[in-house]
Amino acid sequence: MCAIHAPSGNEAPMTKFLLNYIDKNKKKWKHKPKVYSGDGFQDCIVLVFGKPRTTVFAHIDSIGFTVRYGKELVKIGGPRTVDGFELVGNDEKGKIDCTLAVDKEGMISYKYKRELTRGTELTFKPNWRETKEYVQCCYMDNRLGVWSALKVAETLKDGVLVFSCWEEHGGGSVSYLQKFIYDKYKVKQAIISDITWVTPGVPHGKGVVISLRDSLVPRKSYVDKIIAIAKKSKVPFQLEVEGSGGSDAKELQMAEAPWDWCFIGAPEDHVHTPNEKVFKSDIDAMIKLYKVLMEKL
Repeated sequence: MCAIHAPSGNEAPMTKFLLNYIDKNKKKWKHKPKVYSGDGFQDCIVLVFGKPRTTVFAHIDSIGFTVRYGKELVKIGGPRTVDGFELVGNDEKGKIDCTLAVDKEGMISYKYKRELTRGTELTFKPNWRETKEYVQCCYMDNRLGVWSALKVAETLKDGVLVFSCWEEHGGGSVSYLQKFIYDKYKVKQAIISDITWVTPGVPHGKGVVISLRDSLVPRKSYVDKIIAIAKKSKVPFQLEVEGSGGSDAKELQMAEAPWDWCFIGAPEDHVHTPNEKVFKSDIDAMIKLYKVLMEKL
């Protein structure tokens, strides 16, 4: 999944992959979901299992760059810009394998043998690395959050799994997705399946992260309920407090419906670069905690 080209606004390749995966694998899942996609959902997917009480939101888009004029680039989302990062894409003349160029003033462009078609999207070139301890590649954020949700789907009895778009570049899809879910199923509590940061207070290898806040503040009674369930589960977890950053939760916070939400995800290093790194033990804890929460909440 990390190698699929699907920056914000062009999630269709990831949507196609997921629909094929769901169709192929749902026969092995313990419970069969109702699948909503296509007209009215743009490139998003909603899976509804049984009698849902809680929704998992996982965004399927990535950061990247858009070709402007004269080899200039415009950011999609918030990628780190380091001179020499390898980029890939396609335009009307074929496949592209180029490098990012950053000048002294911080202006970003690409180095390539020709000018690319304006509007072409470029994403980080995937380079998968794996050891006994960790996995490392571009776009762990949020292909790992998507993969975790798919693992939850294997045993989920009651719940909603949402694969959303545009999260990295301003959002927009959760606004109509939450309305559909609330109006049709009256579900109003959510978990955000996304990847957070390694910081001095949140290291690798200490478990999945339950965020107490980022740029937004969730309702404390809901987060406290989640922490209580996590403690009883014995799944290793860490608590995070940040003053910046955001997720699909922002559209739930602003919704007319009374949504509760909590961001829960594994911590990664080298955020928004081709070298995002996550420990396997934290991934395992993330999946285990999601399975518990979807049963207990």
